Amino acid sequence: MALSLCGAVSLFLGMATAFGPVPRITWEHKDVHLVHFQEPETFNYSTLLLNEDKDVLYVGAREVIFALNALNITEKKHEVFWKVTEEKKTRCTEKGKSRQTECLNYVRVLQQLNDTLLYVCGTNAFQPVCDHLNLPSFKLVGKNDDGKGRCPFDPAQSYTSVMVDGDLYSGTSYNFLGSEPIISRNSLQNPLRTEYAIPWLNEPNFIFADVIRADPDSADEDDDKVYFFFTEVSVEYEFLGKLMIPRIARVCKGDQGGHRTLQKKWTSYLKARLICSVPDKNLFFNIVNDVFILKSPTSKEPVIYGVFTPQLNNVGLSAVCAYNISTVEDVFGKGKYMQSTTVEQSHTKWLRYNGEIPKPRPGACINKEAKAENFRTTLNLPDKTLQFVKDHPLMDDSVTPIGDRPRLVKRDVKYTQIVVDQVQALNGTLYDVMFISTDQGALHKAISYENGMHIIEETQLFPNFEPIQTLLLSSKKGKQYLYAGSNTGVVQSSVAFCDKYSTCVDCVLARDPYCAWNPHQSSCVNLQETENERDWIQNIGGDASLCTDKVREHSLQHIFKHGSTAELKCSQKSNLAQVVWKFKDDVLKVESPKYRLLEKALLIFNLSEGDSGVYQCLSEEKVKNQKFSQVLAKHVLELKKIPHTTLSPTQPATQTEASSAIAFPPTGTSSLSCVGSDSPPSPTSPQPDVWSSTDFATVMLMPPFLSDQIQHVNPHSTFLLFCQAMGPKDIHFAWEKNGQKVEACVNQQTHDLADGQVYLLSWMKDALDQNSEYSCQVISKAGNKTLTSYITVEGSSYQDTWSKELASWRSIISEHDKMMERWKKTWETCNKKGIV
Repeated sequence: MALSLCGAVSLFLGMATAFGPVPRITWEHKDVHLVHFQEPETFNYSTLLLNEDKDVLYVGAREVIFALNALNITEKKHEVFWKVTEEKKTRCTEKGKSRQTECLNYVRVLQQLNDTLLYVCGTNAFQPVCDHLNLPSFKLVGKNDDGKGRCPFDPAQSYTSVMVDGDLYSGTSYNFLGSEPIISRNSLQNPLRTEYAIPWLNEPNFIFADVIRADPDSADEDDDKVYFFFTEVSVEYEFLGKLMIPRIARVCKGDQGGHRTLQKKWTSYLKARLICSVPDKNLFFNIVNDVFILKSPTSKEPVIYGVFTPQLNNVGLSAVCAYNISTVEDVFGKGKYMQSTTVEQSHTKWLRYNGEIPKPRPGACINKEAKAENFRTTLNLPDKTLQFVKDHPLMDDSVTPIGDRPRLVKRDVKYTQIVVDQVQALNGTLYDVMFISTDQGALHKAISYENGMHIIEETQLFPNFEPIQTLLLSSKKGKQYLYAGSNTGVVQSSVAFCDKYSTCVDCVLARDPYCAWNPHQSSCVNLQETENERDWIQNIGGDASLCTDKVREHSLQHIFKHGSTAELKCSQKSNLAQVVWKFKDDVLKVESPKYRLLEKALLIFNLSEGDSGVYQCLSEEKVKNQKFSQVLAKHVLELKKIPHTTLSPTQPATQTEASSAIAFPPTGTSSLSCVGSDSPPSPTSPQPDVWSSTDFATVMLMPPFLSDQIQHVNPHSTFLLFCQAMGPKDIHFAWEKNGQKVEACVNQQTHDLADGQVYLLSWMKDALDQNSEYSCQVISKAGNKTLTSYITVEGSSYQDTWSKELASWRSIISEHDKMMERWKKTWETCNKKGIV
């Protein structure tokens, strides 16, 4: 065991490069319909409670509680402020806490007490307080009960709570410093708590609590059990340092404490280690971040889902593990205990206890077997049993996950919260759909099928990429929503975006149990919201071969002039698909210098007659051994020759443009300037053809690049070098020669594009007597990019060689000849005016 934990602490860094599946679809915040709730100057929307009978979502935030319409959270039904008195703020500040942040009232407990009352608790400037919220009037009753042991003092401290039959079960800290952790039941008749001892709780970080009811038809006559989940400092492996261990702890609802031993303390408290690891990779996830217990009437037993991260998470890994509740009960009901042993008079070591176990079994609930031995309540239990559970709260056996490994391991993400829904597919198969939030405000929806895992989609719930602090799932079929809370607000989202899939193939390839293709309406529909029919199409395995619908292909007609650049747009939704461009039904070799493949477009440079024709953008997605293709876009390109006209000296110069998706020159304003120490501004100059696109968000250098230009010159002969780029408005060029900034005048032409971006052309004239290296750098807040060229000075005998190299270079970049001609005219114009 110790060896495996040593391997766990030293994270395995040389693992496979790809951890976990890639989300098939990425929905940006603006792509899907999301409903937001946010109030000015209100923060920390971290406590959510849903009443589905009344369709009300209660939100506990900093110093306020809201009641929202659960079907549309923008509709605020009620609000009540719960502020801290100035006296308590002052007292809190005197203890060294922040008056602006910490010395406020953070609502941490929202529990339904009955139909008319909520039980609420807040941190109250490090003096926790609890009250009743009257729902008809939506006012606080004013009980002002001491919240110690029910709610944390510090808003940054961990906590969890659950209301069971009118009693609040909570896990939190019991003092101002947060040094006394406690799991308690707050009850007027029978309050109980944990023993204040390290073997019971050792610096725990509480994250979740829930009740699992006993089967009323069970022959064991077992008790309801409340489970707590937390991460704490290990006691059994303390020689390794502060090793964190994920735990599950359990208490029985019928526990009344002991008569002499463990008075007003839990007699049923036991805890065990949760295992979430990849054994063959020596990877151990020992921090549990959140837990959800799936209690489905169609399942044999409840299933526990937990999200985990490693303690040394320097590679950004997260995992999801699932556990059967029967495995947990086997550990608590049949497993071995651990006991502490003093070594060398000072060190305590925890080992497996192999001695005799008292009867009734320590930590067991009062069931039929105990009652048969005349132990009707825990008050009747013998001191021997109670002393044993007091000294042996830790189980030696661990709770292992279903399949002995995680359901999902994902790299470069930190999962924070999880909820799970069980969905019946079209063929009747049940799937557990996991909704997992991240610390970047995103939500992953994933399912496991055929021993594999598929992430259906990633949705950016919060545009500012803030961590999701709480996640809630409604269970009302037909009106199912997810609710996510963060520091700045609450987001309401549908559980599925079926209507975003416009084709049958796309709908089926989504592999979403919520969605199926309706061939009668030619639409992808949510199965939970409508009555389905037998001929609808769905395949969670991703087999879209049953899709026979004919997709209407809409062609976009483009007319460009000779020598210009075309941008053919194509938007691909699936991250698992590959974009393939075809020209006249042949696959286009986009790696050619003539083309540049962008994320959402294809650029074609220096158009000529041979470029006319039909261009198709296809999506090819492979599922298992099948490949499914879809036409995403179809463009018809036609070149139009511009008739040459002679203008009189007084006639204004105009340029005739053929209509196209991109106008050349683009709509905007142009200016020509001389960037240098004492260079005067230059007049406006003709503009070479460039492209514009709203899809660019970064700086882009455009060919021909410096390395493709002149490489050999004769001594003292002049030559020109040029750079061109496109990007945000702040882009500018910086030229260097042999590592030193060029101080002489460097010409720069700027053209403002209609989409808000800027096209920039820069060129410099120079002469050399020795070999030199030139660099051209385009600089912007969006990023910097640099081109370099090494120019060799040759003797006059190399003139023929240079001519051959020039001819060769022109042959290589023949696609840019027309562009070069335009630049040449610009330079000649500038030279006549004394600019160059």
